[in-house]
Amino acid sequence: MGALDRKLIRDLRHIWLQALAIALVIGCGVAMYVMSLGTIRSLDETRAVYYERYRFADIFAAVKRAPERLGREIASIPGVARVEARVVAMVTLDVAGMAEPARGLLNSVPERHPPELNGLHLRMGRSVQPGHLGEVVLNEAFADAHGLRPGDSLHAVINGRKRRLDVVGVALSPEFIYSLGPGAMMPDDRRFGVMWVGRETLAAAYDLDDSFNSVSLTMMRGASEQAIIAALDRILEPYGGVGAYGRKDQTSHWYISNELVQLESMARVAPAIFLAVAAFLLHIVISRLIATEREQIGLLKAFGYSGLAVGWHYTKFVLAIVGIGIFLGFAGGAWLGRGLTELYTDFFRFPFLYYRIDFGTFLVAALISVVVALAGTLGAVRRAAKLPPAVAMQPAAPPVYRRTLPERLGLTLRFGQATRMVLRHIMRRPLRSGLTTLGIAMSVAILLSSMFMLDSIEMIIDVQFNRINRQDITVSLVEAKPIGVVREFESMAGVLRAEPVRAVAVRIRNRHLSRRTALMGMLPGSDLGRLLNRDLHAVSMPPEGLVLSAKLAEVLGVGRGDRLTVEAMEGRRPTAEIPVTAVVEQYIGTAAYMELGALNRFMGDQPMISLAYLQTDNLREADLYRELKNVPAIAGVAIEKTAVESFRETLAESMLLMTTFNILFAGLIAFGVVYNSARISLSERGRELASLRVLGFTRAEVSWILLGEFALFTVAALIPGFVIGYGLSWSMAVGFETELFRIPLVIERDTYGFSAVVVLSAALLTGLVVRRRIDHLDLVAVLKTRE
Repeated sequence: MGALDRKLIRDLRHIWLQALAIALVIGCGVAMYVMSLGTIRSLDETRAVYYERYRFADIFAAVKRAPERLGREIASIPGVARVEARVVAMVTLDVAGMAEPARGLLNSVPERHPPELNGLHLRMGRSVQPGHLGEVVLNEAFADAHGLRPGDSLHAVINGRKRRLDVVGVALSPEFIYSLGPGAMMPDDRRFGVMWVGRETLAAAYDLDDSFNSVSLTMMRGASEQAIIAALDRILEPYGGVGAYGRKDQTSHWYISNELVQLESMARVAPAIFLAVAAFLLHIVISRLIATEREQIGLLKAFGYSGLAVGWHYTKFVLAIVGIGIFLGFAGGAWLGRGLTELYTDFFRFPFLYYRIDFGTFLVAALISVVVALAGTLGAVRRAAKLPPAVAMQPAAPPVYRRTLPERLGLTLRFGQATRMVLRHIMRRPLRSGLTTLGIAMSVAILLSSMFMLDSIEMIIDVQFNRINRQDITVSLVEAKPIGVVREFESMAGVLRAEPVRAVAVRIRNRHLSRRTALMGMLPGSDLGRLLNRDLHAVSMPPEGLVLSAKLAEVLGVGRGDRLTVEAMEGRRPTAEIPVTAVVEQYIGTAAYMELGALNRFMGDQPMISLAYLQTDNLREADLYRELKNVPAIAGVAIEKTAVESFRETLAESMLLMTTFNILFAGLIAFGVVYNSARISLSERGRELASLRVLGFTRAEVSWILLGEFALFTVAALIPGFVIGYGLSWSMAVGFETELFRIPLVIERDTYGFSAVVVLSAALLTGLVVRRRIDHLDLVAVLKTRE
């Protein structure tokens, strides 16, 4: 081992706590990258294997009623590999111990063999068998929500008749990883369940013998999805087809894909912030270390060490710290990634987990860390390498001190001697003071940007569920009904007001850009379902034209006055060019709106509705629920207060997993920044502080000279930290945005306060540690010149 290597080890032992603090910051960035990328790739691979093993379909289509023989014609479409025709139906469920109505989606499965597509993974029990009427297999999420197991039973209103369903199995399906009920924006496993029953039983109940109303198919490799969808629509149109769509538009797949996109955004943004802070810390440490070892560098060069050797010595010092951080990051990231993946596996209810972090993820994380660290310290290392021996061996030129402006004005006279020394030292070294303040400000900024997501979620809940959707209950109908049905809802027990709404599945196109979405028709004076402008003020529904959510307008690249092609996917399937008359704010989904009368004219129908928004009396909810359970025409009942609970349990839970990790890592970084700054100041000013002790200053006075300065830095860093944190929060809000969710940039005062308290607490803890070191200064050793 060479002399420089022994010096390297000695220096690392001397500042091991500082080095460890920086390594932890680097480790946080590496761990975030490894954890996020490992989770994303594992979930993506698990999903892909799940889809392939259980034959998840590529294209889906619904139809009013089509003869079974049509399946052979569909199978003959060029590029089609497999076809599965089935019967599906929405039913009202009566579950023991549940007052409010629940809805179930019945899917037929063959009694004599497994489904060709969208297979079932049985968690317990068995599948339905021929000749056993009333058997049902439940989706695991619904079964768990109600504690149902094989051998239990529940009742359902099937085609107007109440029937008993006996549970024989509990299963998962790739088609319903994310199961949404009619009118719901978030899964509600207690009030909506997916079920599978025998094909013969379900077809007989709805008079669909030798017929089907839903079809799924897979494609051959290299086949054109658009061509197959167009051919499928032509075949199904005479039988009431409502528009085929590909896997990317399938509800469950779309939600999961958006979730993974959000995770990927976190994997890009958060590690970059942490590694940038680590580079900044390394720059400060190496710059000041080189400044304190100026005479040693001169001696090394005088003894024949080249500038390259000295530069490589300090580069190895950086690489040693980075290496420790990378190791900690690899270990922590792999462990946290597995835990996070298991949490998401339970959240998505995958039947199995494939967790694997490939070598490329580790390699990229290591390379990024090394490059960022070297970039942050390159200038300081270059200065050490170029320092001439004769200059380096001489003490640095003493700074030229002048009376500062506050001293000339007499503003510092009111303070004691120790405080004047603190203020004088700060004002005479503005660059160093500024860099120290900036380092602490970065820790404030990271905490702020890690926590703003909590405030954004509360803002989304307030806007979406209190200002836009002001109804207590949303009732979805099996099919569109004349608008007069609203009076029937108004006459129900506990209903204070009912507003008519119509939802139509449409495809909206702007040249080559298109999206499949719901076109919502509402009355101009609607109060329960409102539209908000960018300032979150209510606006009235224009009498004509399209109103788009801001995200949908962005995706389609349009604004007010532009014209879009709107193609209805149901009814007579009309197509028209319609202008955009307004763009509104909405944080969830990509909906479009029209005035109810204009939508019905577009569809070529009399006044029709498919939804009703109800404002209810809380004291009579039980009576209303009993009444709604007995209406066969109702496809679903969405209760807003349970929607908020479901939102918190799904979006909030999934997003807060990563946000919590960010906050924990940011707390470590805050301590690392504060501690490093204090320890470097102590190492630089050790001789000065020891001299003051020798001259008669007390321990308290000496501690205040250092820690008082540091306290001012910490307080001064709060406002810049808030400003930088706001900018980082903006970049994260933009990075995390998907078509499913837009993240508003909202930071509450409590969040600013919490960030400040954490950093101030870290500063106080550091102050206690440093004060202990000051109290135990070896006055004789410190005053000796280091050779």
